[in-house]
Amino acid sequence: MEIGDKLPQLLGYDANGNEVKASDFAGKPLIVYFYPKDNTPGCTAEACSLRDGYAELRDLGYEIIGISKDSAASHAKFAEKHSLPFTLLSDPEGAVNSEFGVWQLKKMCGREYMGTVRTTFVTDADHNITHVIKKVDTKNAASQLLGIVK
Repeated sequence: MEIGDKLPQLLGYDANGNEVKASDFAGKPLIVYFYPKDNTPGCTAEACSLRDGYAELRDLGYEIIGISKDSAASHAKFAEKHSLPFTLLSDPEGAVNSEFGVWQLKKMCGREYMGTVRTTFVTDADHNITHVIKKVDTKNAASQLLGIVK
């Protein structure tokens, strides 16, 4: 997905296994961020930064949605442990990751594997992508977003 594209309808699954769709957020600009795994250092730093900037982003009209391949149970524990006030969606089959183009070949310590590339998408109220952040500053994710949306 690139700037100008419209979000796909399916965004993932909530804690009860129900589909969550872009239309559930009709008329609201969205911040949709993909992250590799709950409770890892970078993902925790990013989520906590977004938690700390949540009120200011909400005041600007934005809803925040985090998406990873982790289970709903893992998301619930992650959200509770770090007091995350925004929606975390599960993408267990990786279909949403693939549709957004964030499921890619990664390299670490000399090995290659497929995984989620940390990426944030910002949309307008019609869910057209206005910004794509491919180099997310995990510790300052909220400030990075506020610099874009203000």
